[in-house]
Amino acid sequence: MKAVWLEHQQLELRTDIPTPTPSPGEALVRVLRAGICNTDLELLRGYYPYQGIPGHEFVGVVEQGPPNLLGRRVVGEINAACGKCRFCLTQQPTHCENRTVLGIVNRNGAFADYLTLPVQNLHLVPHSVSTDAATFTEPIAAALEIQQQLSIHPEWRVLVVGDGKLGQLIAQTLALTGCDLLAVGRHRDKLQLLENRGIKTGFADAVVDRSFDLAVECTGNPEGFTIARRSLRSRGILVLKSTYTGNLTIDVSSLVVDEITLLGSRCGPFVPALQLLAEFRVDVEPLIQAKYSLDDAIAAFNHAQKRGTLKVLVDVAGS
Repeated sequence: MKAVWLEHQQLELRTDIPTPTPSPGEALVRVLRAGICNTDLELLRGYYPYQGIPGHEFVGVVEQGPPNLLGRRVVGEINAACGKCRFCLTQQPTHCENRTVLGIVNRNGAFADYLTLPVQNLHLVPHSVSTDAATFTEPIAAALEIQQQLSIHPEWRVLVVGDGKLGQLIAQTLALTGCDLLAVGRHRDKLQLLENRGIKTGFADAVVDRSFDLAVECTGNPEGFTIARRSLRSRGILVLKSTYTGNLTIDVSSLVVDEITLLGSRCGPFVPALQLLAEFRVDVEPLIQAKYSLDDAIAAFNHAQKRGTLKVLVDVAGS
């Protein structure tokens, strides 16, 4: 089959990759669409020593699997858990000690004609959701994980730092809680997308120090962390949605003195993410800036690496 292969921080389009054979309990999925995520770009930069097919945001059609899924469009949770470790036994499969992760850890991903995932990871795409929109299910779920970890109160002042792909979705989903929300970034055109949704926006100078209850950092750079940290009043909560290629230097003493809660946040729930898409409560189509064929996937990655780019999709099936 045809696939994008990552090795030694280099991408190559290959046509000699065997079509995967699903293990017991898994399904074979023909990929329709795949989205390029910041994690994919960080893997390319060496964030984690991954070798194989990248890609974890996808929509596909089940070609081998249970009858209720055959021929149906699906999206898939990216963590394939063992079902036996302490995390699995306590219903925390995203932290399975033996997990593989689609396109990230020991499992080939979505920039290919086919992929395999456990059947239990797959979710049917509602008929009302377009294939392009459904590609955003995984990052919307990641945005919603914040609300799984915290109860957001309407009276809270909440700051989202970052107007990129994930920041856009985090701001949209947090806005649904009714909190007093401000999203800040560097790009007027991106902030305008959020303003079109009725969300208050600004640049970094709009952030008043020590005035927010919750700050979400999703820029992946030290400056974003600094803005988020200085925004918090005592006993505020700082949520980190970014992975960082390098080390991050922080003033730990100030976290102690102000009794700041530091919360890491990543994978989230697919069912409510699909429901938001089906009910048109989040708007993802304006975030798509380009679409490439699988044959042009290397060019797609080059485009996605340009500063300021939002979502680049790979139309794997040419549909």
